[in-house]
Amino acid sequence: MRFTELRLAGMVVAAAALLAGCGSSPLPPMDAPQAPVNAAPSSSGTAATVALASPVAARNWDEFRRQAAVRMVAANPGITYTTAAPDPLLAIPVLEIELNSDGSVRNIHVLRQPRQAKDTTQIAIDAVRRAAPYGDMRHLKKPWKFAEVFLFDEDRRFKPRTLDE
Repeated sequence: MRFTELRLAGMVVAAAALLAGCGSSPLPPMDAPQAPVNAAPSSSGTAATVALASPVAARNWDEFRRQAAVRMVAANPGITYTTAAPDPLLAIPVLEIELNSDGSVRNIHVLRQPRQAKDTTQIAIDAVRRAAPYGDMRHLKKPWKFAEVFLFDEDRRFKPRTLDE
């Protein structure tokens, strides 16, 4: 397995831990190889409601972004994927997410609206809101904002770009 696949597999394991309500760190070791899995869509074709574990406080912004991306995937089964991004992508909206001190969403700004499949921007916004709250932000440097790129496939499923880094 390539390093990128191992990191992605680790993120899948982390998403499973979040779904299971595990109280341990949501980011497992990157050397824990697991096959990437896609959640099945709900009968309506939209994201199913999922109970998420309490967020774990991140030590820095890089760790926070990874945890937030894993949380978005866990909170949105059926409209996410964790495999390699297809070529070409359907749409790539970019959002700037501003949080309150408790990790709730204060505001979402659209930094990039795709030219086609414009509805994917709202899908991404809704996915961010479903994954909130993101945990106590007070120990991280202000402003409590981060950007996320959403990679949409032709089935209008997304993967946060952070999971490819």
